[in-house]
Amino acid sequence: AAAVEQGSTSERLKTELITTVSHHITTPLTSIINYVDLLERPHSDEEGREYLEVLARQSKRLKKLTEDLVEASKASTGNISVTLAPTSTIEIINQSLAEYGQRMEAGKLSVIVNAPDTAPMVRADGRLLWRVIDNLFSNVVKYAMPETRVYVDVSTAGDNAVIAVKNISRAALNISADELMERFVRGDTSRSTEGSGLGLSIAKSLTELQHGSFTVSTDGDLFKAEISLPLAK
Repeated sequence: AAAVEQGSTSERLKTELITTVSHHITTPLTSIINYVDLLERPHSDEEGREYLEVLARQSKRLKKLTEDLVEASKASTGNISVTLAPTSTIEIINQSLAEYGQRMEAGKLSVIVNAPDTAPMVRADGRLLWRVIDNLFSNVVKYAMPETRVYVDVSTAGDNAVIAVKNISRAALNISADELMERFVRGDTSRSTEGSGLGLSIAKSLTELQHGSFTVSTDGDLFKAEISLPLAK
């Protein structure tokens, strides 16, 4: 009975995944087809420029979704090379912040980093850990409430180092933390942002490939993500 139930659940999840993937790909693809059709008809120069802007935006959206799908597939199946080595937590954080500095400023977000004078070293793959942090900061610039603070805390807990990222959501977090971790799910179903909803799922899979853990929690409109990785010895 347990095996039958597990098989039924697996089939349901597979069907839901295919349906959701199809929907996410079809939306920008339909827009591209429609605007190509408009370009082929008589139009003014101003209309042509508007059509091209939409095509460029939707093409980038489709490209990003495709890349996220491939990465999510590789991460969940472990089909990614992992090279673990002593890695500085603060260096990875600073590298990621440098990438997002302008976007944080544009969103009027103040980033507060709290770390020990000697930041802990973890046993991790620097490339994959950077990708995890990158996904979290991408989440912040998309969904954080403007003119609020974003906290990045680095600490140790036993044999692990913990990196916590906290921000206030601009929209109500009307679903549970567990649901936020599911693929294609975003904090508010009414959001019009163009994210794939795969970021947190990818971050979790990549962290686990490095023998760490990744959790998210919510408290009202406060969103918190925690990365825990073994300390380098």
